[in-house]
Amino acid sequence: MRIDSFMTPVESYKQSLINTNPIDKELDAIAEENSPVGQVKKGECQTCKNRKYKDGSDEMVSFKSATHLDPGQAGAAVRAHEGEHVSNAYKKAAQGNGKVLRASVAIHMSICPECGRSYVSGGVTNTVIKYDKDGNKNTSSEQGKGKNFDAAV
Repeated sequence: MRIDSFMTPVESYKQSLINTNPIDKELDAIAEENSPVGQVKKGECQTCKNRKYKDGSDEMVSFKSATHLDPGQAGAAVRAHEGEHVSNAYKKAAQGNGKVLRASVAIHMSICPECGRSYVSGGVTNTVIKYDKDGNKNTSSEQGKGKNFDAAV
């Protein structure tokens, strides 16, 4: 088999998989029609059309009521929504004399069982806030100096 030099690796791999048997080609065409991957190009399915996003936290953020998002815009909307949770953590820390030690966001992806498209299915934000127990507003590294003393005699 001759592989042209201007083919990408993926194209050359696909070329190597092409069946030459006419019966196999017919079976491949039938399988492709019935596979979810073949349906992706046919427009939005009912599951994707009816998908809604809703926040389950007790914070005042977007998506408190179930909202439909276009699949192409869901990723940006979910990332922005999770950013609201991070922003709220920083505000909460500042109001309570605390410091955000860690804030992480995970965006979840899923595959639609009806059409085979991948989509953003949600997100999770985790934050860790440390509060000053003494009520001291000084959070610099100078705060702890001189409090501990070790000596050997």
